[in-house]
Amino acid sequence: MSQANTTAEANVKESVLNQERMIEAILFAVKEPITIGEIKTRIPDVENIKEILQSLKKKYQTRGVNVVRVGSGWALRTAKDLGFLMENESFETRKLSRAATETLAIIAYHQPVTRIEIEEIRGVSVSRGTIDQLVELTWVKFGRRRMSPGRPVTYVITETFLDYFGMESVTDLPDLKELRASGLLDSKLPSTEIDEVHDNLDEFENQSEFFDD
Repeated sequence: MSQANTTAEANVKESVLNQERMIEAILFAVKEPITIGEIKTRIPDVENIKEILQSLKKKYQTRGVNVVRVGSGWALRTAKDLGFLMENESFETRKLSRAATETLAIIAYHQPVTRIEIEEIRGVSVSRGTIDQLVELTWVKFGRRRMSPGRPVTYVITETFLDYFGMESVTDLPDLKELRASGLLDSKLPSTEIDEVHDNLDEFENQSEFFDD
């Protein structure tokens, strides 16, 4: 190999390394998951951002912090198996009522879902305060209105919800048995609908209305 080729190859490697370092620095600095588009606005000359993120994800998978995808964003997060080390940190405690946890589970598996549909699944009415609490936590937000009489508003989970529970996408949601074991879902709730939704989450993951503004 000629000296010119060797120099060119070295320059390419250095360029890739610098691009990785820039993206790594951005992930470290941001408080919330950042999208590829947002990264692009900071370093417009870097074209292969997605590939670099995937490379960083692989390099960090055995480290104390991991590069993870959260919905449409990317972030640095403590490795899941080391979460116990953070137990003494001052994280906000978020305690939900039984009604709120069941409502949250139903929205996660049936999104986009209206308030009436939530009530039909639970078998009891849902107070406005219950949904308001989930919205205030930024775990649930308003989705698109249904093209049906009254144009009822729908509810969907947010990327904040996914990030808080360490999930990359809706396909990481636990199955029905795990939900019941965790106490997040009442055993009286009908199982067939949620089972069917969980089996088809791959189809839902690509629905952009989950995270529309």
